[in-house]
Amino acid sequence: MNGAPRLVWWEQAWRLAAATAVGVPVWLSTGVLLYRQTAEASSWLLTGDPLVALGCLTALLWRRRFPLAVALTVAIASTASSLAIGAVLVALCSLSTRRRPVEIGVVGLAYVIASQFAVGLYPVESPPGSQWALLTFPALTAGIAAAVGTAIGARRVEVRSLRDRAEIAEREQTARAAQARARERNRIAREMHDVLAHRISLVAMQAGALDHRGDLTAEENRVLIRGIADGSQQALEELRDVLGVLRADPDRPEPPQPSLDRIPTLAAEARASGLDVALTSAVTGEPSDVVGRTCYRIVQEGLTNAAKHAPGAHVHITLEGTAGDGLDVSVRNSSAATTSSSTASSTTASYAPKNARPPESGFGLLGLAERIGLTGGQLDHHPTSDNGYVLSVHLPWPDPVHEKGV
Repeated sequence: MNGAPRLVWWEQAWRLAAATAVGVPVWLSTGVLLYRQTAEASSWLLTGDPLVALGCLTALLWRRRFPLAVALTVAIASTASSLAIGAVLVALCSLSTRRRPVEIGVVGLAYVIASQFAVGLYPVESPPGSQWALLTFPALTAGIAAAVGTAIGARRVEVRSLRDRAEIAEREQTARAAQARARERNRIAREMHDVLAHRISLVAMQAGALDHRGDLTAEENRVLIRGIADGSQQALEELRDVLGVLRADPDRPEPPQPSLDRIPTLAAEARASGLDVALTSAVTGEPSDVVGRTCYRIVQEGLTNAAKHAPGAHVHITLEGTAGDGLDVSVRNSSAATTSSSTASSTTASYAPKNARPPESGFGLLGLAERIGLTGGQLDHHPTSDNGYVLSVHLPWPDPVHEKGV
């Protein structure tokens, strides 16, 4: 903050010094010619001329606020002062940085006309044929000052443009970095949810059954405990795989991801954990890794929601698709109240009381919608007429454009 005013004053002083350095040789040469011809110096040359020049130099302090007015004033005042020529050229140069031809032309013309009247201020005889020289010199100096000022103005515009571009690029880089961090956070959250929500939901359901049911047999307790242990172990293994992918070298290939061929295993694991699951598959061909992985996550999310919101309900998974057409995935569960719970061995979820449901996060379907959107698919989920729920998705198969984006 303290350096900026000093920099301005140094800049002002430098320009005033330059204006004085240009005007002094003209003033001295005028005095030498006048002394040679009259053998005495004019009183105006010694007093009035420097005072007018001092006023012109003072006016230069306001050249940035009133550039045209200051330049015209100094140009007209130079009629009475040969020492003020430097101030005129500095004012014209400063005005030319605005790169306005009309203003430059008006001030330059005023300076050239004023220089012609200044010749008659002192009784100095001009040699014959010097009229063209007296006209050419002011015009040449005015042109040089205008050219220098225009170049300085163009340079300032270029520097300002480069600075603006750098600031815009920096803001865009910051925005891209923030978007990249947000996308990475969403990806990590989606993967963690997909991996853990299904396993933990089944474990929580089985643990709730152990906590609230005191009439279970030893065999039923053993089955539940074994299911909790297996589910927890599988959750830890899958979590370890996800963390390994996140920590791995980005140039190294990722480990194989679950695809369409893992859905029967997923259904069997859910069935072993207590869900009444039926799977119907009518898929012709082998979908791409992206479509297959998305299909697996859809079924996984459907089973997780069924375990959370409809314990003991019958869940029916339907897969239909043909290569080059599309892949339709449906996960439908009936109402929990309509499901038979006659035997504990058929579904351990039938022991689980309603108040033992796992907590709801609300992010499962949101992350699933993002995943499906990346593949160009369509998601639909709504309650059914029998108080159940259906989750249905249509995925394009194949869709190379979307697969490349994913």
